[in-house]
Amino acid sequence: MDADTVKSLALASGFTEARICRADDAWTAGERLAEFVAQGQHGSMAWMEDTLARRQHPTAMWPDAKSAVVVGLNYGPDIDPLAALERKSEGVISVYARNTDYHDLMKKRLKHFARAFVDKTGAEVKVFVDTAPLMEKPLAAKSGMGWQGKHTNLVSREHGSWLFLGVMLTAAELEPDAPETDHCGSCTSCLDICPTKAFPGPYKLDARRCISYLTIEHKGPIPLEFRAAMGNRIYGCDDCLAVCPWNKFAAVTAEMAFHPRPELKGPLLSELAALDDESFRQVFTASPVKRIGRGRFVRNVMIAIGNSQDLTLLPAVRANVQDEDAMVRGAAIWALSQLAPQEAHALAMAGSGDEADAGVLSEWRSVLAADAAG
Repeated sequence: MDADTVKSLALASGFTEARICRADDAWTAGERLAEFVAQGQHGSMAWMEDTLARRQHPTAMWPDAKSAVVVGLNYGPDIDPLAALERKSEGVISVYARNTDYHDLMKKRLKHFARAFVDKTGAEVKVFVDTAPLMEKPLAAKSGMGWQGKHTNLVSREHGSWLFLGVMLTAAELEPDAPETDHCGSCTSCLDICPTKAFPGPYKLDARRCISYLTIEHKGPIPLEFRAAMGNRIYGCDDCLAVCPWNKFAAVTAEMAFHPRPELKGPLLSELAALDDESFRQVFTASPVKRIGRGRFVRNVMIAIGNSQDLTLLPAVRANVQDEDAMVRGAAIWALSQLAPQEAHALAMAGSGDEADAGVLSEWRSVLAADAAG
């Protein structure tokens, strides 16, 4: 099958872009990943280390792979994501997570595309949407869909920063597209805007400092040094994507499944802080937010409230100071220390010695120690 026919099948399956590259060529992406893991910059994402050997090259996972068809689906927002950071009493959820989980939609369309491809060629295929040890971004760059910018994410001349990626590996020999040239030039906007300085240098990321990692992947208390910088970001961070100048060419997504739900456009922190397990699951049904669980999510909300300077949110904080989840309790006492320091100090010092109060006291001592050191 010729390359144009393959791409037409992909576009007919509902994708915005489709490009092809060799899956069995040598590349340097595997070496960069190994260095990233060796330096511990993957943080607590142990699965990256556990699957490193398979991640380093597509053929390490499937030796028979010859070609990769990379597909992209535009999820461009209809607003400037950075504007929401000024509304301190609202939580900011990353653009990609404000409605349906993209994994589900992408996987469904990839399977449709793969069936059509197999019906016409009989070739073996495997499909991937960010759920297996395959590096989609280097493949997308190799296919000419875009280039990996200085923030390490894919940038497209046509779609800016807003493309979901999927890959179909196949044993078929397909004509590859030419790789895209890096068009970042001297621009460092994505590096400069990062609130936590998560980029040691251009094209390098230290995930341990990244707000997306901290709010989504990190399972324990958020390190004190990053809390103020988180602002009101409660799930992910779009700063380095949103500031990219190439977004001037991006279009708003036509996929209604990616348009934000009304209740997630500017969700009130006071309402999010009141979610219990059941209501959390209801609000985030079919959303990627659901996978981090109520504890991590409300932890993030408490930190956003602590950064809000909004004293009307104090009741929401007080309601979580005695939460059954120690991580939520710790974040709540930190929020209380930001909004009402004397009340937080009195509460912590009045600990009775039981497990709940011990968690609060431990967190308060950490806050005091950090303040003294600063």
